[in-house]
Amino acid sequence: MLVGVPREIKPSEFRVGLTPEAVREYVAAGHKVIVETGAGLGIDKDDEVYRRAGAEVVDSAEEIFARAEMIVKVKEPQPSEWVRLREGQILFAYLHLAPDPDQARGLMASGVSAVAYETVTAPGGGLPLLAPMSEVAGRLAIEAGAQALRASNGGRGTLMGGVPGVLPARVVILGGGVVGTQAARMAVGLGASVEIFDRSLPRLRQLDEMFQGRAITRFSTAGTIEQAVAQADVVIGAVLIPGASAPHLVTRAMLASMKRRAVLVDVAIDQGGCFETSRPTTHENPTYEVDGIIHYCVANMPGAVPLTSSYALNNATLPFGLALAAKGIKACEEDPHLAPGLNVHKGRIVNPAVAESLGFDS
Repeated sequence: MLVGVPREIKPSEFRVGLTPEAVREYVAAGHKVIVETGAGLGIDKDDEVYRRAGAEVVDSAEEIFARAEMIVKVKEPQPSEWVRLREGQILFAYLHLAPDPDQARGLMASGVSAVAYETVTAPGGGLPLLAPMSEVAGRLAIEAGAQALRASNGGRGTLMGGVPGVLPARVVILGGGVVGTQAARMAVGLGASVEIFDRSLPRLRQLDEMFQGRAITRFSTAGTIEQAVAQADVVIGAVLIPGASAPHLVTRAMLASMKRRAVLVDVAIDQGGCFETSRPTTHENPTYEVDGIIHYCVANMPGAVPLTSSYALNNATLPFGLALAAKGIKACEEDPHLAPGLNVHKGRIVNPAVAESLGFDS
């Protein structure tokens, strides 16, 4: 199969769909790879490195989309990209369609078969292609919260770990999955006071054992969240419902009870956000203020560390990508864990959770 890797064009997105090492694996498996010039510069890999890995480097995205049988990207296609997709082509990338009906309609109109990283499943449960970026985003969320807390950035002027004689920052993490766990690790490591909320008692028991009292676990209800948010310096939104829009766990009314210039970090913003007042931001302008509360809602957080993120992502996506390259869309029919990744096929949304969230027929 001819596999194409365009340069990412979303603002401040420096990751790349295939690293040179992944290209080498595709070529070794008998496939051809074409890469847009400059696609790897964000991870410090120039065109010559890709050529040595066996790729053909081409001058434009137009040529990538026109020639390739499968497009491998990181972020969802932008409007100028989805109009170049065509029937019979496979798109393998993050899509996050639930809060993005325009993209969904664009992909449906193109006739492309779109496989979303974020809805591929694992034999033991979980989302293996979302997990590496969730790990990165969870760790970055605490860095982002710490930066936003600084008075020079509009925050309360609180140090995450405090100092002897002064209380540390109070961090509330909504969701005990991959993002929440990694955020808790970072926050605990910095010396913050940490509370993790989840609705799964087995997961709360796991987290309690993992953190050995260094983080408090709490069962998530509207009342417990409201109480904790009012006392928090930083709230991390880390809730995920696979394929669906995130629930709004923090309402605008709740902001009035919060500490002035506290920080909300919404890692779920790709799925619509789990705070009512969230809207996507960029790395260039990452924060805004609503009712005295600082919001950090960057929609591609892992793009800030593209080298780490690209390699972590490729480590996870490689076997699935090779299966698609070898068998085409038939790979989704044969693999029950790749099958949920197929979001768009023959002009329809075929993942039931995504279709329901969009209000489309599956």
